Amino acid sequence: MTGIEELLLSRIRDVADYPEPGVMFKDITPLLADPAAFSALTDTLAEIADRSGATKIVGLEARGFILGAPVAIRAGLGFIPVRKAGKLPGATLGQAYELEYGSAEIEVHAEDLSADDRILIVDDVLATGGTAEASIQLIRRAGAEVAGLAVLMELGFLSGRTRLEPALAGAPLEAVLTI
Repeated sequence: MTGIEELLLSRIRDVADYPEPGVMFKDITPLLADPAAFSALTDTLAEIADRSGATKIVGLEARGFILGAPVAIRAGLGFIPVRKAGKLPGATLGQAYELEYGSAEIEVHAEDLSADDRILIVDDVLATGGTAEASIQLIRRAGAEVAGLAVLMELGFLSGRTRLEPALAGAPLEAVLTI
């Protein structure tokens, strides 16, 4: 384990039985409250953005906003929020997707993306991959290229990576931590 991995893991708190019994929630708020850990994570994700050749960062609501915006600034790139349906003003492009119990929809301002853009998607956790898969589809429908997906944590036991490999079509998926 590297020093950055040890630092980040030491700042992630396990919360048992949240949001429901049997779930071990990974709380990143202690990491965000520690400027050294948050800065180290931002640097690591910005290096991934540089390697991917990204021209813009897409952050997934809501923790992807918290992580993605400073990464975009550090990497000298623009930031685009992908939000839950109905949260963005004006014309949007939406993508529906299935959840374990029901469905959801995400949206983006399509005019913020162009065929010249290579997008790195940033989020906090890769679990089952449903939201990430929908964001990949949304970005491509808007005409941009997906440069990759970068997450703080991948919950390997939920097999999100396996689900996303076809959608990523060779674009890299990088997790700073795998749990």
